[in-house]
Amino acid sequence: MSEPRTALITGANRGLGHATAAELHRRGLRVIVTARDEDAAAEAAARIGPDVRSHPLDVTDDRAVERAAARLGPVDVLVCNAGVLLDAGDDPLTVPLERVERTLAVNLLGGWRVAQAFVPGMVSRGWGRVVFVSSGTGSFSVGLWTGAPSYSVSKTAVNGLTTMLAACTKGTGVLVNAVNPGQTRTRMVPTADRTPEEAAVDVADAATLPDDGPTGVFLRGDQQIGW
Repeated sequence: MSEPRTALITGANRGLGHATAAELHRRGLRVIVTARDEDAAAEAAARIGPDVRSHPLDVTDDRAVERAAARLGPVDVLVCNAGVLLDAGDDPLTVPLERVERTLAVNLLGGWRVAQAFVPGMVSRGWGRVVFVSSGTGSFSVGLWTGAPSYSVSKTAVNGLTTMLAACTKGTGVLVNAVNPGQTRTRMVPTADRTPEEAAVDVADAATLPDDGPTGVFLRGDQQIGW
């Protein structure tokens, strides 16, 4: 039997990230739970199982990402889930640009930074899965949400990054996709109907696609949706 794949999930101490880590563990992957706070990551990993690893990872910190890449070894599956929603209720004309910068630093550059650290290894080994947790609020086919402008623009940018990484890894065995989990009951949207566990199935499905699965697409469940 081949060795199980190793999956790293960012922002996995709670909510959708934690549920995704648990779902991937249930599917037999070796899971690494990461979060900005080392204790929070360790506690979250322990809740899933004694064999789940944890590591502190602030996706906005170059050195933290470099340390993680050096210490954790090969990662086969990367789920870029860490994100913030800081501007609910703002509008594009008045949102403080410092808030926009912070949102882009986490939601876009954080995932980009982590991908640069781990995806080249996947390419060299000839296999990998990368999933960016995106949102319908960043989709032109739906219409960007002006009620959270920096969040929406950050997810549009994540979608663009997904297509670029998919293009530059095409034919290498690495599949790169974005997932729209829909409104999910997390700290961001506490009143949503969908549970993190339900949404995590969609993310985990994208993270475990077969070798002939799609790359460079936007997924909602088992359906490809418009950018």
